[in-house]
Amino acid sequence: MPSETFLTIVIFVLSIAGLIRFQRKPAAVLGLALLALSLFGLVSQQQLLSSMVNPGLVTLILLLLCSFALEKTRLLRIISAKVIVSKYASTWFRLFGITALCSAFLNNTAVVATLISPIRNNPHHSASKLLLPLSYAAILGGTLTLVGTSTNLIVNSLYIEATGESLAFFSFTLLGLALVVGCGLTLAFTSRWLPDVDTKELDYKGYFIDAKVKKGSELIGRSVESNGLRHLESLFLVEVVRKGHLISPVSPSEVLQEDDRLVFSGDITKVMQISQFSGLELFADKNGLLGTNLNEVVVKDESVLVGKTLKSAGFRALFDAAVVAISRDGSQISGKLGDVKIKAGDFLVLAVGDDFNTRRNLAKNFIILSGVEPEVKISGPKAWLSILGFVTVIGLSALGVMNMLLGLLALFGVLIFSSIITSNEVIRRFPVDIWVVVTSAILMSQALVNAGVDVMIAQWVSGFTSLGYVYFALILIYFLTWILTELVTNNAAAALMFPIGYSVALGLGVDVMPFVMTVAFAASGSFVSPYGYQTNLMVFNAGQYRLIDFLKVGVPVSVVYALIVIIGVPILFPF
Repeated sequence: MPSETFLTIVIFVLSIAGLIRFQRKPAAVLGLALLALSLFGLVSQQQLLSSMVNPGLVTLILLLLCSFALEKTRLLRIISAKVIVSKYASTWFRLFGITALCSAFLNNTAVVATLISPIRNNPHHSASKLLLPLSYAAILGGTLTLVGTSTNLIVNSLYIEATGESLAFFSFTLLGLALVVGCGLTLAFTSRWLPDVDTKELDYKGYFIDAKVKKGSELIGRSVESNGLRHLESLFLVEVVRKGHLISPVSPSEVLQEDDRLVFSGDITKVMQISQFSGLELFADKNGLLGTNLNEVVVKDESVLVGKTLKSAGFRALFDAAVVAISRDGSQISGKLGDVKIKAGDFLVLAVGDDFNTRRNLAKNFIILSGVEPEVKISGPKAWLSILGFVTVIGLSALGVMNMLLGLLALFGVLIFSSIITSNEVIRRFPVDIWVVVTSAILMSQALVNAGVDVMIAQWVSGFTSLGYVYFALILIYFLTWILTELVTNNAAAALMFPIGYSVALGLGVDVMPFVMTVAFAASGSFVSPYGYQTNLMVFNAGQYRLIDFLKVGVPVSVVYALIVIIGVPILFPF
């Protein structure tokens, strides 16, 4: 085996191992692979540069940037107001249908983020009965069109690189509809197994709020009862941390001392009550930010905060914000707020400074649910321009009248010129991770071709040309992609499995489309893990779910999803 071939295979295998080992850093792992391929001369400079500006990749980036404008309009919020009704069945089907339809054309993360709040605050149904179906509906809706999910667009980028042609806008639609119907009915049945968490309990007992008794405080030497700390509105004193020791439950007669840390749990909107007590200082108040707006975020699994405490991470310096409260899986968190190790999926309530909105690291670390970003709304002519412009470009592209890349480029220019999207927003929210992942994947595919690995795979499978072997190969590609999706991320799984599926198709002497579409759909089939897909992570905490809840509901959906794809792909895309 030539040294170039051996080295290329080693880098490919190490990339997969690295993605599994460092699941929260796919861009870093694939970025190192890109660097290795370039430094060892396994790809040319021209190939490197062409990978960075692949038409499919540029289209994906422009689509995400233009969608920022839609997030500022009231479109999704108007839609969300029509979802919740008194009957659970009606609410469920409305939520599923509207979410799937919106996710076919809009960023599904934005769709889920918009609907989480009304679902959590609805007076009729437990949020836990609706939030997981919300996430699954967004995933299924994304399979309906070329622009429904970044996974489809990543596969399209690789397909363009391999063939010079783009997938059609509605290439995914027929099979996507089968998935929405089949998996939707399965989900409707399995939703009965979701936990029934009381909405008020979720809203008022989820957050962990830490306050310190300062020197000279009037609270010192007096009991909890006499200080009035037992009579707060929607806040409950659950423990006292004193000189490293935990006092819980807290007796009404417990006498407070200097430097005691009081841990409250409850409604975060009532937090300002605590600051009214003389000498009682909140963690955010110490940072001088408590007087500002409160903003709720979810910690991403690739965040630099994961595994670190707020103190060791230098939170204030990183984000110009201070954490007021933390919520995790609906469970109580003990100890000092600054000493709590952050986990992926944690909900944080932040008090933010003036520079928070301009920080470029927000999109990488957080999913912002409310606060700074949603408050920057547009209305009137600008809102109509954003909505109609987006609908027009997508519609004309779907009909084949306009090239999507050129249409999105023109729309993006209009949005920037009219100040609907600012340059700061573009810089701060530019999807660097997706850009690195797709660029590295395209380059990896080119390296495999340069080293002749695709020919080796083709020769190896060329003897298995009977229909039975071809079908078995398709099933194998599906399950390898699906496993990678659950272990790593959907985008990385699609990027790495595309060249394998494509080469296998060539070796078998069949049309590549069945294998291309199998990779695309398998990479979107993340229903078992809360960390495989971003929307799953968003609802994991909000619904107070456990891993077992994802297994009970997600496994049946995954089985039905796999059967529909494996049976449907050869029918709609014959070998």
